Amino acid sequence: MIEQPAYTGFGFSDEEWGLLVGLPQSVLTAASAAESDGTRRTRAESAAGLETIAAGRESASPLVAAVAGEVISRVGDPEAGEELPVIAPADPQALIEDVLARAGQAAALLAARMDEGQAGAYRHWLVEIADQVVGAASTGGILGIGGDVVSDSERRFRDRLSQVLND
Repeated sequence: MIEQPAYTGFGFSDEEWGLLVGLPQSVLTAASAAESDGTRRTRAESAAGLETIAAGRESASPLVAAVAGEVISRVGDPEAGEELPVIAPADPQALIEDVLARAGQAAALLAARMDEGQAGAYRHWLVEIADQVVGAASTGGILGIGGDVVSDSERRFRDRLSQVLND
């Protein structure tokens, strides 16, 4: 007997599952790109986002747990000391707009296919990833002292994501 992929149990196509699995890391990257912070701060943001994604494996939501498990199996487990590469998109604003558009597609997909508990848990998890990323390293200041914990552009991204996801 051939084992079926995890997404078939949720009723998603391969393409739909790809959208849901790709979004957490995309949200992490977009939240980090919302403010140009430098390599050290971007690493801290990436680590915080990956930790939040990995924590999703323990979610009470089977959907979030399955997606988180899939993401971590693809990108590496922070508990094993693995880190994401620092990504500096050529056009951060275009990346942010793309991620927000895909988040809207995912929200519509989940509303059509999942009960509100599962859909809400996934939407909230994405906002939590963004929230952890934008709060991981202060922006501005000197030698890491002072500055804003969350910049206006980071707050704007997180708030727009929350609005798109209705969370």
